[in-house]
Amino acid sequence: MPSYRLRFNADLATRAMREGAARGLLLAAEHVLGESTNVVPLDESPLQRSGTASVDPGSLTAMVSYDTPYAVRQHEEMDYRHAPGRTAKYLETPFNAERDTAQALIAAQVRRALR
Repeated sequence: MPSYRLRFNADLATRAMREGAARGLLLAAEHVLGESTNVVPLDESPLQRSGTASVDPGSLTAMVSYDTPYAVRQHEEMDYRHAPGRTAKYLETPFNAERDTAQALIAAQVRRALR
């Protein structure tokens, strides 16, 4: 009678899961960046162009950032006037609003990696 032996490779599964999570984090960060770009103040177009999304696979941490000398001030000053549809908190608001979508993107990549 033939027999088959199944063996669970935890290291392989862990590695695949981390790789999927890193891909998902990048997709999520890019999604948040896209939503943020829709509301970032246009008075200073270099601000809009400076947005980036990145992931540190080692710590499984994603980051969305804007890199101009005035990025923080534009984000935090609630009294500044902006063009219609543009606003302060241009990163915080989309981040909070898109949390469920970001989590779904990450989860989908983890599931895909474990197939």
